[in-house]
Amino acid sequence: MHSLSSLFAPRGIIVVGASSSPEKLGAVMAQSLSTYPAPVELVNSRGENGMHTTIADAAAAIPGGPDLAVLCVPASATAQALRDSAASGATAALVCAGGFAEAGGPGVEFALQVEAAVRETGIRLLGPNTSGFFVPHRNLRASFVPGVAELEPGSVAVVAASGGVNHVLAFHLQRSGAGVSLAAGIGAGTDITAPDVLDYLMTDDQTKAVALHLETVSDGPALIDAVSRLSAVKPVVALVVGRNDVSEFAQSHTGALATSWRTTRSVLKQAGAVIVEDENQLIAAVTALAGRRLSPMPDPGVGLITGQAGPGLLIADALHTAGVTLPRLSQSSQDTIGGLLPPLTFQANPVDTGRPGPGYEKIVAAVAQDPAIDVVAVYGLTEPVADLPLAVANSGAARTMPFVIGVDGPDGDLERTRKSAQQHELPLITGPTSLAHGISALVNDSRGQFQRAEAPEGSLEWPDVHGPWDENRSKELLNAFGIATPDRRVCTTRTAAQQALIDLGGPVAVKLLDAAVLHKTEIGGVHLGIKSAEDMDQALEQLEVAGAREYLVEAMAPAGVDLVVGVRRDPVFGPIVVLGLGGTAAEVFADIAIRSAPLAKRAAEGMPAELLARELLYGFRSGPMLDASALAELLVKLGDALVSNQAIAEIEINPLRLTHSGLVALDAVVINVEEDI
Repeated sequence: MHSLSSLFAPRGIIVVGASSSPEKLGAVMAQSLSTYPAPVELVNSRGENGMHTTIADAAAAIPGGPDLAVLCVPASATAQALRDSAASGATAALVCAGGFAEAGGPGVEFALQVEAAVRETGIRLLGPNTSGFFVPHRNLRASFVPGVAELEPGSVAVVAASGGVNHVLAFHLQRSGAGVSLAAGIGAGTDITAPDVLDYLMTDDQTKAVALHLETVSDGPALIDAVSRLSAVKPVVALVVGRNDVSEFAQSHTGALATSWRTTRSVLKQAGAVIVEDENQLIAAVTALAGRRLSPMPDPGVGLITGQAGPGLLIADALHTAGVTLPRLSQSSQDTIGGLLPPLTFQANPVDTGRPGPGYEKIVAAVAQDPAIDVVAVYGLTEPVADLPLAVANSGAARTMPFVIGVDGPDGDLERTRKSAQQHELPLITGPTSLAHGISALVNDSRGQFQRAEAPEGSLEWPDVHGPWDENRSKELLNAFGIATPDRRVCTTRTAAQQALIDLGGPVAVKLLDAAVLHKTEIGGVHLGIKSAEDMDQALEQLEVAGAREYLVEAMAPAGVDLVVGVRRDPVFGPIVVLGLGGTAAEVFADIAIRSAPLAKRAAEGMPAELLARELLYGFRSGPMLDASALAELLVKLGDALVSNQAIAEIEINPLRLTHSGLVALDAVVINVEEDI
């Protein structure tokens, strides 16, 4: 049995702090659990309405003892209640109360007491500070929100940082028709965290897709490992909070938003999760993915069949914005469709059918059978004469290909169509843009699985190059990795610098060379375009004023597009690789792509496509063309270098210039772990 089975499938439950006063948490929770088809015993120290007065008495009333203790007691009494529950046989507990570390003051000590009780007893604890969990198909509702009684069993699991968001998503899923298989609010995460629940869902047959909501991450490697393993067998869709600074509000909630929003999203995507922007996209994504999942492929083709051209245009526009391909149908497919539709409609993809009529099912089949199509989106307004889910089912195409159906109309028509979709096991989404989000999720899930199919090798051996890491030594390290750098000379005298100018042929760059100076330009430590002996003398005088004792004379690189590439040790996720456009504009717009290391080449090759200014890398205005494979090899090597040498904290190339002859590292910084950066 999984360690969380006693939480999500308990053979018996005790409610500690139960009450007969309807306004109290203990009464609401007892009522919520009253329909669970296993023994539920109530504990009230005053023995209200015949309740047990002790935890031991309640546990003794359950054959075999309780698995789960639901604690509805104040923060100050929680630690002792945990110990008593564990002593009576409970191996899991739910603590909904607040007033712990997030409240400050005495709450900090209460939190420490709870941690000690969990550590000493081994009991698995969900919470504190959560509104609970529920497993509708087991009729298990450990929540103080009365509305959960109306939730019907479904196929989507919710793992949310917040108990409130857990319920919000569950109610949305109920309305979408996907329903909930299991939903848990992590709360403070004192013991059970998101990775624990994700691991449990690996073997939960009721769950077909997982909605993951995150506010902060305490153990990055554990989260990534759990998402990676789960997404290999079930789709995972992640919504990460923290794009903006709302940490002050978060501190009064369950904790601080200490995790980098951008890094968290990037490494989750690399682990196989589909990333969304808000709760509406999350619902659309998991609704679509709870149907048939696409096979792994680099660029799935989407076929769009719409009953009305205007909504179809909204869908197509949203898909193109999301980078989803709508390939033109083959002439053979168009000929088949043309024989079924009037010539006034567009038939090459999207296929505009007008009002669904005779031959609609054949049109659906023709689009699905086209060699370029891997998934089909069908949209239409509800009509008394049309049942889109039935038509798709009758086409036979949904037996072998993923379909997502979008409809809009009066509430009664929508409910009738939703029941038809459930009967035929087809995902149904309302709204053109939401349909596009659902299709995009299917495509991105497929792309993510394709990229993950190649495992990183991580076999780099650290070369015989050591610090102190001034720019020259850093570039020697890059050269050992096979990364190109400009021809250069290290000079300790003015005479040597003048000779370097002659040897290199000018123009050259002249730089202060000192491992202790990371940002040379800020102190006047870099002079460019030096062509003559007079220029060199002036540059050296200024460098000496800046404190230079050694100089680096380097051949100037040709013009091109500047990138910044770096690897560093993230405090939450460990080694990560960063690619971005160089220059100050990149800092303003944060135009970067991030991956965790070690990095597979296929995953690295996808990083440039995430940059907003990516067109600059592919011949913009006769500029240089990026060799994506060469850049990917460079990124992989840098990631492997950081993984292979624990003494290194960071390696950065800024700029890495893309020229017509390839990539060249113009500046490099290597920082040891013990250095103050």
